[in-house]
Amino acid sequence: MSGRRDPVQQRDDGSMELQDIATWRPASLPDRVIYRFYSASRVAARIMLVVLAVLILVSQFALGGLGALADPLVGAFVALSAVPALLLAAYIWYADVTTRESLRLLVVTFVLGFLFAGFAGVLNVAVAEQFVPLLFAFDLDYEIALAALFLFVVAPIEECVKLLAVWLYAYRKPAFNAVVVGAVYGAMAGLGFATIENAVYITRYTDSAAGFSTTIAQGTSIATQRALAGPGHVIYSAFAGYYLGLAKFNREYAGPIVIKGLLAAIFIHGWYNVLVSHVPDVLATTFGLSNFAAVVVFIVAYDGVFAILLGRKLSKYRAVYERAHTDNEDELQSELTEFDP
Repeated sequence: MSGRRDPVQQRDDGSMELQDIATWRPASLPDRVIYRFYSASRVAARIMLVVLAVLILVSQFALGGLGALADPLVGAFVALSAVPALLLAAYIWYADVTTRESLRLLVVTFVLGFLFAGFAGVLNVAVAEQFVPLLFAFDLDYEIALAALFLFVVAPIEECVKLLAVWLYAYRKPAFNAVVVGAVYGAMAGLGFATIENAVYITRYTDSAAGFSTTIAQGTSIATQRALAGPGHVIYSAFAGYYLGLAKFNREYAGPIVIKGLLAAIFIHGWYNVLVSHVPDVLATTFGLSNFAAVVVFIVAYDGVFAILLGRKLSKYRAVYERAHTDNEDELQSELTEFDP
């Protein structure tokens, strides 16, 4: 629990020397060396994490997985596929009633979400190789095994990776000064993740060597599908990010709060993956829809429900924030002017 003190500290009137007895600071040379080494190692670990993510991304280009992005047409499809997710992230940013976030921190969080998607790809494959045989060892039906993979491997890995993109940098900065800010940075991490995921799918299923008309047809189809899927990542990680913000200002219960946010994101994400494989077929059969229309209806409905829940959470924060500031009209007005065009 933060703020607790040793019994000796509680009795100290300032006259006792408690260094290395009940208190500690890096006073001696060995202590300073240890402190500085520890601080430097933490920074180095974060830097190495980013370097590793960059190496994974570079290897994806080198091995041809993302090489097609060099084609302007394919790159354009990737950019267009990210627009719906970008608009949703922009709405969450706008819904932040506190001060406007630093553009630098938003960009860095987006880039980290983009880079760390590589970790998710590597971990998904590595864990699935061990997890899937275990499922089939119990003679589970294929669909049940696939659902378990989504719920217990894919969704947890991807949501942890996106939250890591927030925690690694923005979370540590003074600009992360309100609970709701967590949702903003979570959304940006989700946007970065969705962008690289879209790029992977679009480059995989678009053959730029097949000719202009073929590339247009293939690109339009897969980019449209990915444009529908992208906002989901923003919603999931915005929920997790909000609870990361809540944890920052409730340190005594930080662990359970972060876990709650992650579980919420994992639940929404995992069941999306499970249901999107089946519900559109039911909708198409029941209502005579085309496969594409059925997918659109399902995704809009599913993401819409959780987007509304997220919006309500942000609205509640806004209402409480404004009520808390009614005693100081000047302060409230000065902050709200940042919404003005």
